[in-house]
Amino acid sequence: MGTLWFGGTIIPMTEEERREEAVFTKDGFVVALGSEQALRSEFASSIDREVDLRGGALYPGFIDSHLHMIGHGEKLLKLDVSSVTSLDQLKRLLEQQASAVPEGEWVLAEGFNENLYENRTVPDRLFLDDISVTKPIMITRVCRHAMVVNTAALQLAGISRGTESPSGGRIERWEDGEPTGYLHDQAQELIKPYLPKIDRDYVKRALETSLADLYQHGFTGGHTEDLFYYNKPEETASVFREVIGSHRKFRTNLLVHHEAADVIDTFPDSEFLKPGSVKLFADGALGGRTALLKAPYSDADTTGVAIHTPQQLESIVKKARAIQMPVAVHTIGDEALEMAVTAIENQPPPPGKRDRLIHLQVTTPELRSRLKKLDVVLDIQPRFTASDFPWVMDRLGQDRLPDSFAWKTLLEDGLVCAGGSDAPIEPVDPLLGIHAAVTRRRPEEDHDGWLPDQKLTLFEALRLFTSGSAAAVCEEDVAGIVEPGYRADFTVLSRDLSLLEPNEWLHAETVMTVVDDTIVYHRNQELVEQR
Repeated sequence: MGTLWFGGTIIPMTEEERREEAVFTKDGFVVALGSEQALRSEFASSIDREVDLRGGALYPGFIDSHLHMIGHGEKLLKLDVSSVTSLDQLKRLLEQQASAVPEGEWVLAEGFNENLYENRTVPDRLFLDDISVTKPIMITRVCRHAMVVNTAALQLAGISRGTESPSGGRIERWEDGEPTGYLHDQAQELIKPYLPKIDRDYVKRALETSLADLYQHGFTGGHTEDLFYYNKPEETASVFREVIGSHRKFRTNLLVHHEAADVIDTFPDSEFLKPGSVKLFADGALGGRTALLKAPYSDADTTGVAIHTPQQLESIVKKARAIQMPVAVHTIGDEALEMAVTAIENQPPPPGKRDRLIHLQVTTPELRSRLKKLDVVLDIQPRFTASDFPWVMDRLGQDRLPDSFAWKTLLEDGLVCAGGSDAPIEPVDPLLGIHAAVTRRRPEEDHDGWLPDQKLTLFEALRLFTSGSAAAVCEEDVAGIVEPGYRADFTVLSRDLSLLEPNEWLHAETVMTVVDDTIVYHRNQELVEQR
């Protein structure tokens, strides 16, 4: 028996202007679209449930192509300082947090962003020492490629003037050689063994918190990388198995950190939980100047940090191929992208699998030409455009800007792009990502957008979070549009976005989130019909 969805606007996302009145679904798949009257007539004997959209707009289910689900839950549970706009405000919040923490325990906060502070000053260990010299303090940078700790934390980890920066990382120092407390990329690993132990119950609570928030934002699925950061990968995988399944449906694709790939056969593989690509990092981030560039940064004498040598990176890709896995490579700078492209060219993916490259904030015409010859999806985060400008122009300079954050150019070159948030790095809200892709600015700003020639249309932006994300995991034949034979995964918004101005999109509400023909979230929860 089946379900008739009616009373609103069906937006199949097959053509920009196409709209339908109703859709009939059965056994978790779309059967037909058309007028309400025609579907009622054709399927009269098969309709056993009716869902009135009450004027809402039904889209293909939104899929976040790159996030960290447990990390997103942690951000919702922890002190989040990502919206703090001054060092004074940051200090006040940390002081409040420290006063509530018993002596000897860690003071932890997520997401500082010095680009929002006056003079873009990065807090250092002396700044944190003013808050406490006895309690270890750690605050992660918004990109999670760097952290700042106080003197107590450095001493606990044994980091001193004589400690060398590890391969793939950097310990910032003052002129006298003393560590400032600012640690980049792999240098963060020196601190992590001394952080509070995370138990299974905490991981489960973070995942459940994250899932509830994702439902509320209309997501029916996500591609998430979490399996290397919370005790043993097998344990984290077991938490996913416990939280996500027949009772809490969410199309979850698990990216597997390359250092956990040797236990890939123990990871989940079910209708709602599948192992995805082997994830590896080629470089860091532009904010901390650890993204790997071909030429030095315009505001510093460095080209960034290579997490692996080209030979090491290719070796990791080769190991992924040995277990018949595609790869997902974090590449922000153009030199990191070239390393990743070369490795993939030398080690093609297994038949039926597709690699992905994540972020691609700096490209070149030559690299895009090489990308067109590969079966690869480019996993972009449109919201970075709103967050990283204007300061990123200082990092890259005018000459590199035309090939930076160039989402329109990537699409015009015929490259397949998927859309994600990289939550908790950026807000998870897909409407913020769509807004940034179309306007190239923050909602509160009033200008024509950063590099306005790179603006996407609303249709292009929506496809990033629907058919583009489906293509990233080779599911473009079953997900990403509303058509017969495709999954009955829907995001129902309060309005058809095409009828609104961009800033009005952010006031559209998620009315329903539907996975496998099941309403997993409803704005008016009492109206949810359980199956």
